[in-house]
Amino acid sequence: MSMPQPERKARSASSRGASTTPRQYTVRTRASQSAAAHDAPAARSAQPQGHAADFSAYRGWRMLLNPIWCYHGFALCVFMLMVFGLVMVFSSSSVSMVAVGATPWSQALDQAKFCIIGLVAFAVALALPYRVYAKLCTPLVAMAGFMQLLTLTPLGVEVNGNKGWINLGFATFQPAELVKFVLCITLPKLLVEVGKRHERGAPTHVKDYLWPFGTYGALLVLVLAGRDLGTTMILVFIGLVAFCFSDFPRKWLGALAVGLAGACVLFAIMSPNRMRRILATYQGCSASDMQDACYQATHAKYALASGGFLGVGLGNSREKWNYLPEAHNDFIYAIIGEETGFVGAVLVLVLFAVIAWCMIVVALRTPNRYTSMALLCFTVWIVGQALVNIAVVVGILPVMGVPLPFVSAGGSSLILCLAAAGASMSMMRSQPQIAAERQRS
Repeated sequence: MSMPQPERKARSASSRGASTTPRQYTVRTRASQSAAAHDAPAARSAQPQGHAADFSAYRGWRMLLNPIWCYHGFALCVFMLMVFGLVMVFSSSSVSMVAVGATPWSQALDQAKFCIIGLVAFAVALALPYRVYAKLCTPLVAMAGFMQLLTLTPLGVEVNGNKGWINLGFATFQPAELVKFVLCITLPKLLVEVGKRHERGAPTHVKDYLWPFGTYGALLVLVLAGRDLGTTMILVFIGLVAFCFSDFPRKWLGALAVGLAGACVLFAIMSPNRMRRILATYQGCSASDMQDACYQATHAKYALASGGFLGVGLGNSREKWNYLPEAHNDFIYAIIGEETGFVGAVLVLVLFAVIAWCMIVVALRTPNRYTSMALLCFTVWIVGQALVNIAVVVGILPVMGVPLPFVSAGGSSLILCLAAAGASMSMMRSQPQIAAERQRS
């Protein structure tokens, strides 16, 4: 039976409407899916990176590349060195303290006080976000420069030919340690700012680097004025690393390296005492040098040689009986080798190697340019100074007078090194996986 014409038209229109609606819905759905797919990368980038799934690649030896392991491993090594240093300061200084009429615990108690102050400095530096350090650069540079300048005034105290301390009344302070800290956070910030201008298309001019050069050069000259060549070398290393990992032109970098090396050589040649130490190290010791330029280096080797594989035992060192000067300070590594032997000496080296590895791994995996450069500068300071100190003790380098970080006796070095460790961990927290792990915890 045929359907009436009006009814057929109505049903045909109805079916067309019904078929049109699903098509329109389908088109809208695909569009929304396309938009969602387009927005997905942005949504993922907005979310904290470093989810637990991201750690699936860290298996076997690749665990050593895990930023979370490096973050906590760095802190563990720092505190192990600090505690071990406190024990060794007591062991190496007890005899000399009795010799001057003090109690055997005097130096160790002072070191314990410095440890407490250093841990407070560590906690404060850790609590400060890394962005705060970039804002504090100018006042910190002014304070470090002013305090280093005070060493050249009547407030300055001369120790072993270096006028690098100031008398605070209740204690002495070495401003050069503060200068190291300030340069590690200031030079990266200034160089990154210059790099940002170049990224916007601005040409490279010498005047762009006047402020980084001026800041670095002024602090370097102030330290040199106190005749502290060992600290100056550490500052040179910090500066070269900062300029090397910035956008500083490579042809200028070579000239900078040659100029700084030449200045250090000239500074050494101008000092007869330093020249005697250098010649004694690389040309051998004469009979007259055994009681002068070679005395410390020779007795440091005696201590290391007598330690053997396992050492003579804690407290049983012979060289600390006023044979080895600065046994609890610059030459404490010799006492470590004597009392704990090859095992203890290598353990200290391993701890510093782990610190270097952890800081470099996190620095290379941090997208923030400023924190990455600052971490590398802190690495050169802490680990580079440790290697210089150990090289002096074993006779590779002439005597320079730089302490072993976290281990040697002395408040200035310990407090600022712990502050540097706290600042380094604050910088590490800008690494995405470390930041995500902290958010989950």
